[in-house]
Amino acid sequence: MPIQQSDVLYTAVATAENGRDGRVATDDGRLDVVVNPPKEMGGSGAGTNPEQLFAAGYSACFQGALGVVARQEGADLTGSTVTAKVGLGRNGDGFGIIVEISADIPKADRGVARSLIEKAHGVCPYSKATRGNITVTLV
Repeated sequence: MPIQQSDVLYTAVATAENGRDGRVATDDGRLDVVVNPPKEMGGSGAGTNPEQLFAAGYSACFQGALGVVARQEGADLTGSTVTAKVGLGRNGDGFGIIVEISADIPKADRGVARSLIEKAHGVCPYSKATRGNITVTLV
């Protein structure tokens, strides 16, 4: 169920200049990065790119969701990590992305870890936002 404006607790604001070959900065100055297309797409690769920024945000958000689920389940996330791989490729009318999420949870056995990952995917705001729009694979 979508949230309403009255439900918003925080709003992030970022502004881009020159699209994929320019600069992106947040209004509070905490993030200010040069963006360039990757070498694989004919760019210089000198800066970061939107897919890297999306992967960073998704992995951090998913790790947070994993923490919520782990607390509910009484699981130990000590030493855990979440990795998001964001692929960019052509689709019929332009470009699209695909995501692979993996989590390493060393203090949980394989079955418990898989259950936690699936439950986190159900509550993560990034997962909710992308559900039905792009392919997200849990590894």
